[in-house]
Amino acid sequence: MSNPFHVACLGGGHGLYQTLLAAQKTGAKKVTAIVTVADDGGSSGRLRRELAIIPPGDLRMALAALSDGEDEGRFWATTLQHRFGGHGALAGHALGNLLIAGLTEILGDSQAALDKVAELTESHGRVLPVVNEPLEIEAEVAGLDEDPRVVRSVRGQVAVASTPGQVRRVRIIPEDAQVNELVLEAIGQADLITLGPGSWFSSVLPHVVIPRLMETISAADALRVVVLNLSAEPGETQGFSAERHLHVLAQHAPGLRIDKILVEEKILTAPSEREYLQRAARVLGATVEYADLCRLDDNGQPTSVHDPDKLSAALSRMHSAFLEAGR
Repeated sequence: MSNPFHVACLGGGHGLYQTLLAAQKTGAKKVTAIVTVADDGGSSGRLRRELAIIPPGDLRMALAALSDGEDEGRFWATTLQHRFGGHGALAGHALGNLLIAGLTEILGDSQAALDKVAELTESHGRVLPVVNEPLEIEAEVAGLDEDPRVVRSVRGQVAVASTPGQVRRVRIIPEDAQVNELVLEAIGQADLITLGPGSWFSSVLPHVVIPRLMETISAADALRVVVLNLSAEPGETQGFSAERHLHVLAQHAPGLRIDKILVEEKILTAPSEREYLQRAARVLGATVEYADLCRLDDNGQPTSVHDPDKLSAALSRMHSAFLEAGR
């Protein structure tokens, strides 16, 4: 199989973390993490509000994922993830969040701060915020009233992710947020682009509702892969089928063009379900690929987390086939 040279991964949180681990295992010489910046909870939310900075939590996790795995890099990756206990002012803060916040003030630039931390972790790639300002997510949610037809607005990533209602649509605030030019450059240079897995409305869709980013992905001369989640998430996508995830993606980004939808092979086994999913994929210009992607626990039972080795193998196979097809 031919290894991709440059992999660009879009997302946030734990889903992006697993994808970045997988991207490195493809043997790619360069990996770029393109990260959502709408987090408003926990340590990130506190620092965002107190210091008016981009929330650092998802950026920190991406930096940890991209560490080289050797002694020095592993030490700093572990250090970034350390979280303070106790009941004082530092309780709940991740050390890496504080480091990124402090370096942003010292260097006067969030990207310079991220690049400096990447030196400490001896990163295999670069971490880029999707925009250079903190975003907010606002969702239209049904089911919060006795009348299920009533739709209410819910604002904030934590509120959207934990709503007991059904999310219909999301938008970002400010709506005219300008995509980071370094992100457009990375997308243009990549030969493999991944979107997802992750919280669909708060980590995945916020990327594609930015028009210039959606257009750049669609025009990219690369293998473009949407990695579907292994299960629906309580609250945000409770009850969503794999097909529904794609319908929502197409509704939010009607001009988006994708090559492949990567799905855990054990999720859909009925031929009719697979046909419905393929129809939904065609709206995006894509075809569906199935593979064993699920990480097993110590008892050999499936989890809701992607296995980086399995995901890496699937992406590598798809990239080789993409090249053989002359794309």
